[in-house]
Amino acid sequence: MSVHKEVKIITTHILNEMKFHGEKIAMLTAYDYSMARLVDAAGIDIILVGDSASNVMAGFETTLPITLDNMIYHGASVVRAVHRALVVVDLPFGTYQGNSKEALNSSIRIMKETGAHAVKLEGGSEVKESIIRILSAGIPVMGHLGLTPQSIHKFGTYVVRAKQEEEARRLKEDAKLLEELGCFAMVIEKVPAKLAEEVAQMVKIPVIGIGAGGGVDGQVLVLHDMLGINQEFSPRFLRRYHNLAAEIDGAVKAYISDVRSHDFPNEKEQY
Repeated sequence: MSVHKEVKIITTHILNEMKFHGEKIAMLTAYDYSMARLVDAAGIDIILVGDSASNVMAGFETTLPITLDNMIYHGASVVRAVHRALVVVDLPFGTYQGNSKEALNSSIRIMKETGAHAVKLEGGSEVKESIIRILSAGIPVMGHLGLTPQSIHKFGTYVVRAKQEEEARRLKEDAKLLEELGCFAMVIEKVPAKLAEEVAQMVKIPVIGIGAGGGVDGQVLVLHDMLGINQEFSPRFLRRYHNLAAEIDGAVKAYISDVRSHDFPNEKEQY
């Protein structure tokens, strides 16, 4: 029997067991009760309440505007729906960088007010003090390296990261650091597949990839992208498993037509 099929609740320990046994970890984002309930019931291992809510739920161009209060609202909504998956909530921009006390306070608020199981933050050595302080309170931390969307104005572009030797070397160093500090897992975003595979092999903690090839320990996608609700975003790494935008469009148009033609409601649909 595989590890993930035997357990009723996914924990950080189970994720490590999955890596040890070579079982791939499946992770998706969710931001509300109804979607999280469906994703959890389908058997997902990790639900990320991502700061991508800034884009897909609120319509902002970047992840920067979303607030801690916003993330807590989304996180609590998701946790109320989940029975099996490990729920990780993103620390939003400005709640942990450069101030480890604020990082701890932000993380405590997330854990207390949402009921989530862990927090995620972006960066390596530059957020070391924040990671140490959060972990000192017994809060599990997931790291995030490679393309870090909260730093988009520093990069100036969403292109593949760590193609140059120096940046690749720093990414490896940061990955080792995250493991040494005590992070239970890390996301690596939009880096060459060979580099991501090397990182996954050199650390004992699970490495979840997005646009990082198949040699890592698991994959994550944004739910609204993979379901085809969001049609504007089409990077190479995205596989669309559905075209919900077209199905929703068809359903809404049929409803409008039925209302206007007096077909809805019919005699069976009224009291």
